Amino acid sequence: MTQHSEEKYPFQNPDLPLEQRVNDLVNRFTLEEKINLMCQYQDKITHLGVKAYKHGTEAAHGMAWLGEATTFPQPIGLACTWDKDLLRKIGSVIGDEARGFYAQNPTHNGLTLWAPTVDMERDPRWGRTEEAYGEDPHLTGKLSAALTQGIQGDHSFYVKAVASLKHFIGNNNEVDRGECSVSLDPRNKHEYYLKAFEIPFKEGGALSMMTAYNSVNGVPANINPDVNNIVKRDWGMNGFVVSDAGDVLGTVNDHHYVDTYKEAVALTIKAGVDSITDDHPISKQAIRDALAEGMLTENDLDIALRNTFRVRFRLGEFDPAERNPYAAIDESVIMKPEHAELALDAVRKSIVLLKNDGILPLSADKLSKAAVIGPLAGIVYRDWYSGLMPYSISPFEGIRKKMNGTHQAVTLATGSSRVKIKSLKNGKYVTLGSDEKNSLSASSQGADSADLFETTDWGWDSHTLIAENNKLYLTTDDLKITASSEHIWEWFTKEVFHVRPQHDENVVTFTTWNNRPVTVNAETGALEVQDGDANMAEPFAMEKETDGLQEAIAAARNNEVAVVVVGNHPLINGKETIDRPDLTLAAYQEKLIREVYAVNPNTVVVVVGSYPFAMPWVQENIPAIVYLSHAGQELGHALADVLFGDYNPAGRVNMTWYESADQLGEFMDYDIIKSERTYQYFAGNPLYPFGHGLSYSRFQYDGLALEQSENSITVSFRITNTSEVDGEEVVQLYTRALESRVKRPLRQLQSFERIALAAGESREVSFALDRSALAFWDVTRSKMCVEQGSYAFLVGASSGDIRLEGALTVAGETIPPRDLSQVTGAVNYDDYSNIIISDSTEGGDSAATTSSAAWLRYDDVLIGEEICFFEARALSAKGAALEIRLDAPDGPLVGSLTLQASSAWQTVSGSIERAAGKHQVYLVVQGEGETKLSWFRFGK
Repeated sequence: MTQHSEEKYPFQNPDLPLEQRVNDLVNRFTLEEKINLMCQYQDKITHLGVKAYKHGTEAAHGMAWLGEATTFPQPIGLACTWDKDLLRKIGSVIGDEARGFYAQNPTHNGLTLWAPTVDMERDPRWGRTEEAYGEDPHLTGKLSAALTQGIQGDHSFYVKAVASLKHFIGNNNEVDRGECSVSLDPRNKHEYYLKAFEIPFKEGGALSMMTAYNSVNGVPANINPDVNNIVKRDWGMNGFVVSDAGDVLGTVNDHHYVDTYKEAVALTIKAGVDSITDDHPISKQAIRDALAEGMLTENDLDIALRNTFRVRFRLGEFDPAERNPYAAIDESVIMKPEHAELALDAVRKSIVLLKNDGILPLSADKLSKAAVIGPLAGIVYRDWYSGLMPYSISPFEGIRKKMNGTHQAVTLATGSSRVKIKSLKNGKYVTLGSDEKNSLSASSQGADSADLFETTDWGWDSHTLIAENNKLYLTTDDLKITASSEHIWEWFTKEVFHVRPQHDENVVTFTTWNNRPVTVNAETGALEVQDGDANMAEPFAMEKETDGLQEAIAAARNNEVAVVVVGNHPLINGKETIDRPDLTLAAYQEKLIREVYAVNPNTVVVVVGSYPFAMPWVQENIPAIVYLSHAGQELGHALADVLFGDYNPAGRVNMTWYESADQLGEFMDYDIIKSERTYQYFAGNPLYPFGHGLSYSRFQYDGLALEQSENSITVSFRITNTSEVDGEEVVQLYTRALESRVKRPLRQLQSFERIALAAGESREVSFALDRSALAFWDVTRSKMCVEQGSYAFLVGASSGDIRLEGALTVAGETIPPRDLSQVTGAVNYDDYSNIIISDSTEGGDSAATTSSAAWLRYDDVLIGEEICFFEARALSAKGAALEIRLDAPDGPLVGSLTLQASSAWQTVSGSIERAAGKHQVYLVVQGEGETKLSWFRFGK
């Protein structure tokens, strides 16, 4: 080995094995230095030449919060591309620009990026739906693995930047996210929630992960044993884990799982979290306290620091720049022209043609007049995790440019009204003050001095208002109202006002973003915010100077085609901390669509949104519908390319679009199997099925062939573009078990490919499927299992548009009957009623009752002649009766036990009647209050 003259310590020698270098460095830290390296902002250690470093830079769809950067579509839009190669290219650009920002400020702009979000989106009402990749673990896993590969680069040792997968695990609600617990039984956890994370670790090589805010089965996610047992041990993840912001202290403050911060940090670090994203002084003192009391050892810190510094070594921090292929990347890489070209390509590929009765594509040569209408027609919004766009092209600008840029050819009508606002308390109009903070008051004299405000209705009473005088949004500091905000982009969306009609629609009350009443000061006339109930809000008259709806109708009537651009504002009615109130479009937006269509049947609806919408009337009546996410700087160019046929759309929805929220179950029900959620189990009629998306081309599928070897199955077929238009098709392979011991998905995505075909071109396509892809989690033996039996292989253009189908008998296991004489975890049930999964406090999960009548069912149980007693481990604070019944919840009673009221776990046993044979066994719990069952067994 070569020892360089400037090296003082072995860790500085790049020729030594990585683990030797990591161990050498960590062993040289003092205990206090180790403590100071355990949080997000790692200290500078001068005597060892260790620089200060920050874990965590947002990069969901481009570098965020650091200044102008290339901005790509939201992750939900990226997932609609169904294009792994594109995601890899986008990840590479994100990694490059991360290096560019790092070169600007290496202390603050770290190279460990908090992206991608891999959470399973089993319910589209989640406020953060925009941040993830959809409802299917295979699609999510493959796309996030590709983005991860792009971010981290392809060098055998050095890493361009690091992808931190978010948020492990079961994170799909915002309300009470920091204190709630989600119930994941073994099948749901292993087949669905874990699978999405497994792929980007095993195939993408992700080197970091963030835990979630919620608890899983009663245990806060930052102390979830699966971090060590599954992610690090089973999947071989060789990087580091971070906690989400504020969550470690939240173990005390929010979950109330432990009483002290020292317990919280000790449990968190021992559970595999290597870097704490929390209040540094409090967290570090808690670590000192935990060390002092023996809750933590110095070796626990060493393990964590080896994980974080192993990654820092691979980023090249401790090596000569000439050895690291990424070290030369500087800030000149940020916003390179080719990055903008990739952003445009990404938006084009993300656009989904939901419906087309032939009105699209439009012809720029034949079209002389067009109206672009709606609240999202003339603007491009960014979400909380967006970067600062270097420029933005709105739908109106894109369409106007496509029509040769003539102002006369394209009319913009936002649908927003311009209003005067008058206090009914003092009869004065609201005006903009002359002070530099632009305070509002109702103290002017006469209507002539009234200021005008443009108001936009985002639904569910949420409005934004812009003062025409200075073009700034009305906002609040929770004391007064001012027109002083240039844009809507902060953690709290204080530019939202809840406008509620009173006895007629022109008389309203205003409350603020946090529902505090707006009143008028009796002496000064200033608009003020009060503490108290919304009913304290004072009435105002809203007098329309111009009626936005009527302007939109007129624009539609006077033009050949009307393009109505609707959707959501990404920071209103659904965002981080706020779940959506419904799936529908804002009521005013649907009214706008109806009124426009009534005067112009050549109406195209464009939905720009962070999530799927329920809009059955629109689907039934409007001739063409297009969907794309909030897509960043190139939104308008790409949309116009698709509308006018310069790009043939091939995007596919990554989630089921439902006809209404009535097709969904309870929001907090995470059991997709029993509640029949997502396309895998949903048996109803969706608005648009998972994988749906149309094209200007037509494709024919034929020639299906199935071949089976010992470990794999090959599905081959031919696809032909039978149209006269070049296009792309996303071919999708699904499977279905035709016979099984358990309830299996109606369809399950196994592979997909986005394929370009020229007009008239045919291509042979083959998918090689590992036999293990057919496996499910066998609760009787706690392992993945491929059953012997027949399986259908379904090929098509979506989960609802299957073109080819074949079947094979696949060799596999025959699951033996259950042997309940073995200790059986109560959570390893086949069905249940009024049960959630909780912790046992003794280790492992328990089945906890949620009502006075609950049951657990265990199928295919072989009971021997010798079985005569039953034993169970349980906890019941108020006491309960535990009944053992056969074949139905009210079937023959063969035994019962009494659980005494106690705050401690108890093992109870009793005799059961002989019931030899094969049965369904039901454990029925009768009693008030919560009862937990940890395990049970039959005995001789």
